[in-house]
Amino acid sequence: MSRARVADALTPHLALQREGGEAMHRQLYSSFRSAILEGMFAPGMRLPSTRALADDLGVSRTTVLQAFERLVSEGYATARSGAGTRVATTLNTSAHRRSAMRVEGRAPRTPERAPRLSRAATEMIDEFNVSRPTHRMVPFALGYPALDEFPVALWARITGRLWRTRATEMLSFTDTRGHPPLREAIAQYVSTARGVRCSADNVIVTNGAQHGIDLMARVLLDPGDVAWVEQPGYRPVRASLRAVGAQIVRVPVDEHGLDVSEGERRAPNARVAFITPSYQAPLGVTLTLERRLALLDWAARADAWVLEDDYNGEYRYDTDPIPAVQALDRAGRVIYIGTFSKTLAPGLRVGYLVVPPSLLHAATRARLASDMHTSVEVQAALAEFIAGGHFARHIRRTRELYRQRQRDLIELASTITGGLLEMRPAPAGMRLLGLLPRGVDAGAVSWAASERGVLATPISRAAPASITEGREGLMLGYAAYDRAATEGALRVLAQVVREQVTKRKASRVAGVR
Repeated sequence: MSRARVADALTPHLALQREGGEAMHRQLYSSFRSAILEGMFAPGMRLPSTRALADDLGVSRTTVLQAFERLVSEGYATARSGAGTRVATTLNTSAHRRSAMRVEGRAPRTPERAPRLSRAATEMIDEFNVSRPTHRMVPFALGYPALDEFPVALWARITGRLWRTRATEMLSFTDTRGHPPLREAIAQYVSTARGVRCSADNVIVTNGAQHGIDLMARVLLDPGDVAWVEQPGYRPVRASLRAVGAQIVRVPVDEHGLDVSEGERRAPNARVAFITPSYQAPLGVTLTLERRLALLDWAARADAWVLEDDYNGEYRYDTDPIPAVQALDRAGRVIYIGTFSKTLAPGLRVGYLVVPPSLLHAATRARLASDMHTSVEVQAALAEFIAGGHFARHIRRTRELYRQRQRDLIELASTITGGLLEMRPAPAGMRLLGLLPRGVDAGAVSWAASERGVLATPISRAAPASITEGREGLMLGYAAYDRAATEGALRVLAQVVREQVTKRKASRVAGVR
């Protein structure tokens, strides 16, 4: 190929920026690399001499030499004394032919194939097969605490001091179970506030509650093992259980919580039961003492394990928080799962497991295989935050705040929606169930509201009639949103519900005609 033809071939690729751009030799390297990959230079073709190309481009010969040396070092070209620099002959010639076809305008006929996925990936995709985004912090989105109440300045002081005085520690590995001071702080906190029976030796720090659930699913379950889950229940836990090949058995929830006797009837030999007993997700009911004891009795008899997700245990407004199920466990069958995502901030990604001694060795090794440990900086800062009494004060302050925000939501819903969304107070939690008029589709309302910037989560049709009165409903998160945000979102929601009611009436009239 002549020097002129080389320049012509490179023209679409060669747009060297003389000022303010990337280094010239890197630009030249990228240009030749693209031309080679697109088949403009065939394998074995000789590239122009470095001196001639430097003259053509008005750059130093050193610039061209640096570009060519990189092409050679990465395998795109070869260089031999007396033979010049040539395109490598080892490059995939079929790929060059396909590239040349694209250059000439003839599209290849090779069909695109879907990637072959593992069974675990297929199961997870199926469980999360929803098209609406779920992690936007807009009014009524679930799972968000009051981020406007997070003590940013205090946290910054703590982390700043850690970096000034203990930088090497922050940059090093730590215990796989978690930063020892944080494990001590967690053990003391859950013992006092949640009645959990443990020491720091039983605590494993995780990257949030979901990580802990996934970890224990892999420790406890083989493909084909049976696991109880609440119905309706928390979707991500089903994804973790299905990913390890577990058979899911959905056990109904009523106003008393998980129906343990029905679980025994459906799958008496289940290996694991997942529960949210303090404030059931999503219905908000509390597992009664009678059923807690029945669940523990079954687990001991069946050699089964109970995964207790205490995601909302701190926020109770009518009485003191109810102790965890683990506090009643005398057979060592309960794995307690806690998180700071609801009490502080989900972005911290810190949760924890309290594991019975019999499982501690296996759980620790599983954590080592998973990702070794959580960020040392976040763990160390959180340990000081708890030990300094700041966490307990934050819980007390936000408990009162959420109590008031729940009242605001109920009051505003009554005024703004005119009965189209019936809200009832709840004794705990960070969300409320709003019941829609009979016949109104919660999914349609939710979708239309999301298009207008409001995330109202439809309640599952599996929800018991004793709670929903046979109507569909929406779950509304309220903890993260002040009165003004709540009022604006309710106006949007009220308008959407009115539109759905109007459509339903119109369709009924059309049906009569």
